[in-house]
Amino acid sequence: MIEKNNLKAWLYLLPALAFMIIFMVYPLVDVFVYSFEEGYNFVSQRSSGIGFYNFSYVLHDTYFLQAVKNTFIMVIITVPISTGFALLIALALNSIKKLRELFQTIYFLPYVTNTLAVGLVFMVLFKKTAYSDGLVNLLINLFGGESVDFIDGPYWAKMFVMCFYIIWIVLPFKVLLLTSALASVNKTYYNAAKVDGTGAFRVFTRITLPMISPTIFYLVITGFIGAFKEYSDAVALFGTDLNAAGMNTIVGYVYDMLYGDSGGYPSFASAAAIILFTIVLTITCINLLVSKKHVYYT
Repeated sequence: MIEKNNLKAWLYLLPALAFMIIFMVYPLVDVFVYSFEEGYNFVSQRSSGIGFYNFSYVLHDTYFLQAVKNTFIMVIITVPISTGFALLIALALNSIKKLRELFQTIYFLPYVTNTLAVGLVFMVLFKKTAYSDGLVNLLINLFGGESVDFIDGPYWAKMFVMCFYIIWIVLPFKVLLLTSALASVNKTYYNAAKVDGTGAFRVFTRITLPMISPTIFYLVITGFIGAFKEYSDAVALFGTDLNAAGMNTIVGYVYDMLYGDSGGYPSFASAAAIILFTIVLTITCINLLVSKKHVYYT
């Protein structure tokens, strides 16, 4: 009877397993094989040998190193800031009794808005043109500052807009999850703390934060993964030639090696993809180890 139930369970899982093998496992193995094939020719489907030349080329390519630098800066800045702001906004929303649903809807609107449309709005706000310096520069001038070209100007200005844009895009989803997590905290804990006369800060650090720590951990993990996969947001702001703008990302580099002006090099693209996979896997494992001490599951 048990063996029969196990067979039925495997039959139910078979479609999902087949989907994972075809669309996830096989492509990953294929990319891994490509990354070691030296001088691979797209037309003849042949390579000149097997080795580590592709990894050596990618790791010495200035465009790839710039992409790695850009990606790490985006990750380091956007993940903690977006998560912190989302927590503050969720706490504020949780304390509002009237019109809470309205404010939640307003905060969620950027998440359902097309990425390219938001990018165009940001260009209107930040880009200097022959007719206008942009709304942001008008505010800077109002306070006595000089205009800055945030789209075609200095590197720090472009990185500021890029990080601001990413935070704006990911904030609604994080606010939604954290608001739900706060609403699910057992009110018995708060009532007991109120009876004991516990201060608000201690209630937050001893009750609220531990109870919603699984959600925070989930947002941090997915935030790291999402930030490392950034590409479309950069295109929305700086166009398709990200190397010229100095704002390419690792995913953008992989795309360029496959389909861009320097495209047609699947081996180099595969090597870059494997490096990205290794980075993301390493950081995820570190986060999992840290979570064992700081995440509380009830």
